[in-house]
Amino acid sequence: MKYVLVTGGVVSGLGKGVTASSIGVVLKACGLRVTSIKIDPYLNTDAGTMSPFEHGEVFVLDDGGEVDLDLGNYERFLDVTLTKDNNITTGKIFQSVIEKERKGDYLGKTVQVVPHITDAIKDWIESVSAIPVDGKDGPADVCVIELGGTVGDIESMPFIEALRQLSFSVGQDNFCLVHVSLIPVLGVVGEQKTKPTQHSVRELRALGLTPHLLACRSAQPLLENTKEKLSQFCHVPAANILNIHDVPNIWHVPLLLRNQNAHDAILNQLNLLSIAMPPALQDWTMMAETYDNLTNSVRIAMVGKYVGLTDSYLSVVKALLHACISCSLKPSIDWIAASDLEEDSAKSTPEAHAAAWETLKNAACILVPGGFGDRGVRGMILAAKYARENSIPYLGICLGMQIAVIEFARSVLGLERADSSEFDTDTPDPVVIFMPEGSRTHMGSTMRLGSRRTLFQTPDCITAKLYGNTQYVEERHRHRYEVNPEVIEVLEEKGLQFVGKDETGKRMEILELPTHPFYVGVQFHPEFKSRPRRPSALFLGFILAATGKLEAHLKSHQNGV
Repeated sequence: MKYVLVTGGVVSGLGKGVTASSIGVVLKACGLRVTSIKIDPYLNTDAGTMSPFEHGEVFVLDDGGEVDLDLGNYERFLDVTLTKDNNITTGKIFQSVIEKERKGDYLGKTVQVVPHITDAIKDWIESVSAIPVDGKDGPADVCVIELGGTVGDIESMPFIEALRQLSFSVGQDNFCLVHVSLIPVLGVVGEQKTKPTQHSVRELRALGLTPHLLACRSAQPLLENTKEKLSQFCHVPAANILNIHDVPNIWHVPLLLRNQNAHDAILNQLNLLSIAMPPALQDWTMMAETYDNLTNSVRIAMVGKYVGLTDSYLSVVKALLHACISCSLKPSIDWIAASDLEEDSAKSTPEAHAAAWETLKNAACILVPGGFGDRGVRGMILAAKYARENSIPYLGICLGMQIAVIEFARSVLGLERADSSEFDTDTPDPVVIFMPEGSRTHMGSTMRLGSRRTLFQTPDCITAKLYGNTQYVEERHRHRYEVNPEVIEVLEEKGLQFVGKDETGKRMEILELPTHPFYVGVQFHPEFKSRPRRPSALFLGFILAATGKLEAHLKSHQNGV
């Protein structure tokens, strides 16, 4: 196995994930099979219990793994299906070592960070890198490892040491280190400063790792004298200093790497030049340039809880982007804090309230994404009501589907106190309830997680037509609450149709309102399986409905066009 390690220096949030994904894209374009590992040095076992404000969205895998959002980037860029073991955390490593110690596997030895923790890290990397993720048999050719955080952090020290040992044990021809660093420009002087990167590389080398390539993040392209200075003081050949400057969209990053011959430098280091082909990135180039040349846009109202940090809904944003591009449109997302739509905000923050409602009314479609907790729920209900009553295309995901059910029960059935038991444990009309198999004492990995099959109840529904499969669809889930099976009959009598159910027939998965152009709620998360060239069927239908093209699209597909 050949390894490409991507580390970061100076500051966090430089785009190590996009850089690692883009390296994978370029190597894959050279005809190599690529897999990915993300190392997160935090003590949490996984990302499942972390607030989106803290760490961005929680990405869900087919096997139910709740992982870092960078694994979403890997899946989208490389078109692979990863496992929860592809996300290594300090919590997972410590847990596995402590379990072994309790079982007596260390035969009375004193269990220490070195060698026991570092050995566990190396073993994990070597075993996970051998798991095929592209649907083919046998291990990949190259494993791209991204080390989260910044070099020098106390929490990442055991991983740095383990990776140093790994680089020594696998040999020089099997290990390539790419260090991502920042080249800031001070406003007063206007000069590109290399000193932070010099210090970062010095820190890395003091820990026993020497970078083979530098990936320098900057607003503008690097000047030649900046490259020369970096080469001289960081001990990296000038040809191996890559400049990843700001670009119109992240699909340009693999092209930037290709244009600077990053693939040659990596392949040379890994002794793969003889078997690799020139990178075939024509499709990727077309995709990046198509997006840059789009002029028309569609306004999408995103009504959520975590709108202060767009990474909280990263996969939803990407799924909207994929769907819009396939319709030759640019997404124009209007972020609306759900609490700003509520009546209370009309008194406390009247300007924000008026602005939120004006934005909602100017949108071509309304999306309510997933979330937990009761903050902003009343605002989401008002948004769903506005979409239903004014024939505005509506897509409710997870919580968004439950919101649609609560709103319908209140407005159409007249059950004023209808609610979810998540928000009101004393509601007389619980239309959304806690799942029987859920745990009320433990938060981590106790939800209904991962890929599950949803069976269509009728082939004539919009959702089945969009998916092009009248039998079933498999999508990823992440929820603790579900629509109460006892209220289904009365809801359907009033016109709300549950067109998708799980294999038991008791768990509601998809709802539609047949009298509405596009009013769809899904308990699963279709955004997690959306890809640049294969947009999610539901997101595509949502955008087509917003632009008045859904009917024509469905007819053309029915006729086999």
